Amino acid sequence: MSMGRGRMGSGMSRPALVIHGGAGSQADTARLREAERRLRRICEYGYRVLRRSGALAAVVDAVSRLEDDPMFNAGTGSVAQRDGRVRMSASVMDGESSRFGGVLNIERVRNPVRAARALLGRSDRILAGPEASRFARRLGLAAGPAVAWRAIRPQGPGTVGAVAVDRAGRLAAATSTGGKRRASAGRVSDSGMPVGNWAGDNVAVSCTGLGEDIVEAALAVRIAERARDGRSPAVVLRSMLRELRRKRLAAIAVDRFGRLAWGGTLPVLLGVWRTPTGSGITW
Repeated sequence: MSMGRGRMGSGMSRPALVIHGGAGSQADTARLREAERRLRRICEYGYRVLRRSGALAAVVDAVSRLEDDPMFNAGTGSVAQRDGRVRMSASVMDGESSRFGGVLNIERVRNPVRAARALLGRSDRILAGPEASRFARRLGLAAGPAVAWRAIRPQGPGTVGAVAVDRAGRLAAATSTGGKRRASAGRVSDSGMPVGNWAGDNVAVSCTGLGEDIVEAALAVRIAERARDGRSPAVVLRSMLRELRRKRLAAIAVDRFGRLAWGGTLPVLLGVWRTPTGSGITW
């Protein structure tokens, strides 16, 4: 089990961004170092967006870049279900407005997270299957994989995500996945649901791991509920991981004070964080 936490700021919130590239079994050192290099670069880009445009823009930017990198299992790096088709899921939640946008089993879209972001301004904010795909095409989003070009290669890290808080204390979370390789056709991931991606006025959470375990644990929502009394997200996450030690899951989180948390029941959680005082990795 891995665990980390940041310290509480004072006065205005300190801007903070945490991103992850999935969790799973121990990977070889060379692969971990390459993942770290790519995550650090993406986190730096995202942090610049955070300082300039706020939390919501930052998490969407970071996750879009993760979707564009075939090393990670999202967007262009997605994997195929048993029928050979790639079905992806993603969601975005804006803590300031408490609005959630999600796409489930979307196909042929390079950046599902951008489709989820576009849904925040609509009355119907969660779309699935062909309708989600048609919505993305109407937006003019770039086409993504119809079948997984890496289907015969070993599956890489899982779900990607980002959480952020800006100087105004606004929180946001975004999560995207390319699915579980050889999953049943039509299987739905937690990444397009609030249990896997949540942001409110107190904390933002993005989850990774086995989707069914995350759904059954209602992980992101439970972390948010337990953090409402002012406890740091690290304390909350540590407690929950003890309770859920038989599940295969992990999460990153940040609260409105800029306190960070990450951890999981899996050996590796690929992640990077950035604050005004520095940066670091989560493994």
